[in-house]
Amino acid sequence: MTAKQSHYRFLCTFVFIYFFAQAMSVSLLALWLRTTLKLTGAETGIVFSANFIAAMCSQPVYGFVSDRIGERKHLLWVVGALCALSGLFFVFVYAPLLKANIIVGAAVGGLYLGVTFIAGSYAVESYVDRIGRRHGFEYSRVRMFGSLGFASAALFSGRLYNIAPEINFTLASSAGLLMLALLMFWRTGAADPGASLEKQHKVTLGEALALLRDREFWRFMVFILGVTNLYLLLDQQFPSYFTSMFPDPQTGAAMFGYLNSLQIFIEAGGLFLSPILVKRIGAKNGLLLAGTIMMIRIAGSGLAVGPVSISAMKILHSVELPILAVSVFRYIACHFDNRLASTVYMVGVSFGHSLGLAILSPIAGKSYDLIGFPSTYLALAALGSVFMVLSAWLLSPTPPEITRGGSQAPGNPPLAKAAGTTN
Repeated sequence: MTAKQSHYRFLCTFVFIYFFAQAMSVSLLALWLRTTLKLTGAETGIVFSANFIAAMCSQPVYGFVSDRIGERKHLLWVVGALCALSGLFFVFVYAPLLKANIIVGAAVGGLYLGVTFIAGSYAVESYVDRIGRRHGFEYSRVRMFGSLGFASAALFSGRLYNIAPEINFTLASSAGLLMLALLMFWRTGAADPGASLEKQHKVTLGEALALLRDREFWRFMVFILGVTNLYLLLDQQFPSYFTSMFPDPQTGAAMFGYLNSLQIFIEAGGLFLSPILVKRIGAKNGLLLAGTIMMIRIAGSGLAVGPVSISAMKILHSVELPILAVSVFRYIACHFDNRLASTVYMVGVSFGHSLGLAILSPIAGKSYDLIGFPSTYLALAALGSVFMVLSAWLLSPTPPEITRGGSQAPGNPPLAKAAGTTN
């Protein structure tokens, strides 16, 4: 087996199990907080805000460390160990603390969830992108298995939740233990031919901090902060709104699980096909296309009048996310030094998401209580549309990578080209 095949197979398996654990832990988190723990919309917003504040603090560290250690598996060990603790944490730490003191519970839960399932997911994805670029396989083809893992869990997570939420958390822990077992027996195989070059050009803290003086970085951040944050904000308490469309919460929770699974299976197919689309239209146009679909989904959720229409809006997520995921990594590869790819992704995308959501989550939660979900969604869509116009002007052009005939476009550099070095 070649090094490429070995890396690819391991990452596909690891990512599948990680996102299975993530789905079991957090896909119904809002429902658990509001129906099992009886938190209000504002209190739930505080909890989500704490999650993103903790993630925000850890993401620059994840990114810098990832760029420093390259292909070594240290971060995967950390994420796997934290996943293995999820069952114990939710049942014996998180729930009692939230019942006793919402602020203390949110702070402790935010630290764990932020590092494990928010910043942690970005760290895993960034690792996959780094290995894929070096060994010649698409990030999205590996990330597709993450979607399949999430969908596999979502298929029955709603039913299990109706029996006892603790079952979901126990399965998440079991998945974490399996991740550790994989890492324990995994051997990276042949030496990486680029290892000596990487040692000569290790990323320094000064180079990482220099991103904050890069205009291109802040242009990219406008799209991340003003557009992509809003779809994440929509998804936070969406399960509560979705279940309200059904005769009783139990039916709604079960249907949400089924629909979530269907959506993510479609998403997996999209992750397989989206590189072809993004190569044809370019990364900037890919970002704008994904953002447009987001705004349609958010506004459509506000206008939905029953189970069918709200379900249709949720399914749109399976179209937007694959295009967004591929476009983000291709945009970063085209416009930034690839040695700093993890730092750009963890600070620009992951940190940017956490910063925006830490600020907006309590506001949105209060808005849900005061004016309701539909009006809040329409307001979010209007705000996002403004940032879409700004992004269309600010994002740098990224030419298509293939011609209509399927060959490399003349004069267009390969995706793995760095802005000054090769990776």
